[in-house]
Amino acid sequence: MLGAGLAIAAAAGPGAERAAAQGQAPAQASALIEKKVFEGGAFRTRGGATIPNLRLGYQTEGRLNAAGDNAVLICHFFSGNSHAWGQVTANGPRGWWDAIIGPGKAIDTGRYFVVAVDTLVNVNVPDAGTVTTGPATLNPDTGRPWGMSFPVIAMRDFVESQKKLLDSLGVKKLALVAGPSNGGLQSIEWAAAYPDFCARVMPVIAAEIDAWLQGWLNIWAAPIRLDPNWREGDYYGQGREPPLRGLAEAWKIVTLHARDRAWAAQYDHKVPEGQDPARRIGDRFAIEKWLDDTVAARARTSDANSFLYMVRANQLFLNEYPSLAAAMAGAPRRWLMLPATTDRIFALEAVRDFAEVLRKAGKQVEMAELAGPLGHLNGVAGMAPHADRIRHFLAS
Repeated sequence: MLGAGLAIAAAAGPGAERAAAQGQAPAQASALIEKKVFEGGAFRTRGGATIPNLRLGYQTEGRLNAAGDNAVLICHFFSGNSHAWGQVTANGPRGWWDAIIGPGKAIDTGRYFVVAVDTLVNVNVPDAGTVTTGPATLNPDTGRPWGMSFPVIAMRDFVESQKKLLDSLGVKKLALVAGPSNGGLQSIEWAAAYPDFCARVMPVIAAEIDAWLQGWLNIWAAPIRLDPNWREGDYYGQGREPPLRGLAEAWKIVTLHARDRAWAAQYDHKVPEGQDPARRIGDRFAIEKWLDDTVAARARTSDANSFLYMVRANQLFLNEYPSLAAAMAGAPRRWLMLPATTDRIFALEAVRDFAEVLRKAGKQVEMAELAGPLGHLNGVAGMAPHADRIRHFLAS
């Protein structure tokens, strides 16, 4: 959902869906991608607060040309990070959009300078491969984690922090800004905020965050607040247990919401060995066991407060504009939208409604539908068949 966070790969970790079958041949050996850290200094949020020590992880590949206009920004989904392509370690997984990014691929790092950034309030705080600034970061004024005193972060703050990084790299214009789900929302926010900076926009499995999706985001977050270990966000102290149960239940909602009935059919009527839910109310069906096991592991690799902040950032999508039409009036002309036909978060009809708003504003909108049994997750695992379409979009 939320394009923002929607949490596309909600259940698994930042590399969850990168290992999903993408229909591509085994990748040839290539140079490792270096994970870098941007030290941005003081950062003023759109809400007027100041974060004194902005730090964000990022990765790049390719060379920026003399004009500074061959850059591509890839934005990540709700539960992801900047590892969108390539390998960071020799035996590690490949990035979640590796099917379409790299030398000779649709987004060709031989032609483009490709950048991906860990967002502010990234949920993957325990992951050493993620660098972010958020509620788990130490507040220099207190020497303790910010917790819920961290400033509210809007989707526009993701854009502004990324813009600060791109300026430091010498980028003058983006040939493309793209991403799935939460990354797609960031792409749209970029289009509204910096239309002359973005030549093309490719939101994947993303559209408007309306009141219905804002309500779903609230449901996603609710279990965390109900966990007594959450303690109003004050759980970082020594000897305190994090709200893992509530966080796991939150990921459970996101995980099932992001998938489709066709995917779940593999568990139909199945019961794990030793379980008998018809006789014992505490026993589980196969789908329940899969969800419980999956989200328990995911909870241990994420941060509950960051989850809440990421939810709010999604709810604040395009919040500085009176309407979607107003936000898109001055947006870039060229758009490629890739919805998933079985998406239960950004439904196909919602994406079509968004495309109609763009067309009424005089934009050139192409659309190609992602097929497959994974629902919302087709926007990560199902990109390979659309490589030629993306390549043509970039070249035109």
